[in-house]
Amino acid sequence: MARLARTAGLTDVQEEILSTVRTFVDKEIIPHAQALEHGDTYPADIVEGMKEMGLFGLTIPEEFGGLGESLLTYALVVEQIARGWMSVSGVINTHFIVAHMLKQHGTPEQQQKYLPRMATGDVRGSFSMSEPELGSDVAAIRTRATRDGDDFVINGQKMWLTNGGTSNLTAVLVKTDEGAEKAHQNLTTFLVEKPEGYGEVVPGLTIPGKIDKMGYKGVDTTEMVFDGFRIAGSQVLGGATGRGFRHMMDGVEVGRVNVAARACGIALRSFELAIEYAQQRKTFGKPIVEHQAIAFKLAEMATKVEAAHLMMVNAARLKDSGARNDVEAGMAKLIASEYCAEVTQEAFRIHGGYGYSKEYEIERLMREAPFLLIGEGTSEIQKTIISRGLLRDYQSRG
Repeated sequence: MARLARTAGLTDVQEEILSTVRTFVDKEIIPHAQALEHGDTYPADIVEGMKEMGLFGLTIPEEFGGLGESLLTYALVVEQIARGWMSVSGVINTHFIVAHMLKQHGTPEQQQKYLPRMATGDVRGSFSMSEPELGSDVAAIRTRATRDGDDFVINGQKMWLTNGGTSNLTAVLVKTDEGAEKAHQNLTTFLVEKPEGYGEVVPGLTIPGKIDKMGYKGVDTTEMVFDGFRIAGSQVLGGATGRGFRHMMDGVEVGRVNVAARACGIALRSFELAIEYAQQRKTFGKPIVEHQAIAFKLAEMATKVEAAHLMMVNAARLKDSGARNDVEAGMAKLIASEYCAEVTQEAFRIHGGYGYSKEYEIERLMREAPFLLIGEGTSEIQKTIISRGLLRDYQSRG
């Protein structure tokens, strides 16, 4: 086994899961990723394979038919899947976040209704916070749910919804009238059931179509438009309005560990491609890896891969312990996404002109890595979270 991105202290079950996933990635994802990505084709066969392995229920408790594994196990699985093709990890990421939110905050009825079918992959989750003019200012959400008897009527537009067309359960953060002074206390998460597909999928709810992206192909990214959409009050996550911001932030916290894991996977694959190519490509009578300039690049790349992996593992383990991990998750997401961009670019440079060719895998990775700099909060947002946490812990006694 390669020495990079190894994790100490794993159980036999965790090791077995990772070995199975690694084999699946090498045999079923990497050989097909280029063609699927260039065709912007949804990886239906790969998704079916993940269903069969039980990956959709990886963290769902055993009482609901899942495997009951930890966030750490999930993050390490995501790292391997992203090493194969980041878009595949995107298929299960939003699903995992919704399952986590239901597990932590759902009513017993909501958990029993959704988690068993989420464990099998029959119900696939997505979640939505952002809006066209919103960016990172979640408290400024405009999409509104108005109470009408026992139901609510939702109007507004959501944006950047991963798996918007291929999911059938979406956790949506909208504004409700709670009368609270602080804007974030007027937000509620609704569990919106819908069929897969595009257009007006149910009365009052439209999924306009896929957004064409630079990278992150295969997995669909959409908008979600509500126009008089009626939903039962029983679909409020946790059964009470006004708690949506806390629910979503809990989901995003584990999502940041997930994005860090994806970045680790892409960086690891970029390094693998670079060190293999450097041993095959010859210039001036010897493999380019024997030129110190290239050897030093590889040394720096490997160090960044390892550092990012260790910080991601630390953030996951902290969350699993029940401790607050907003700072650690922010740090892991920040360093992993930035290092991923740097390692991928160095691998691109090592490939020289061939790196610009669509025949070579590194061209795809160059287009995928930038997404991780903005997904689940930009680097600047992470720095804001980290600095606030540091001031909280290192308050001046002067």
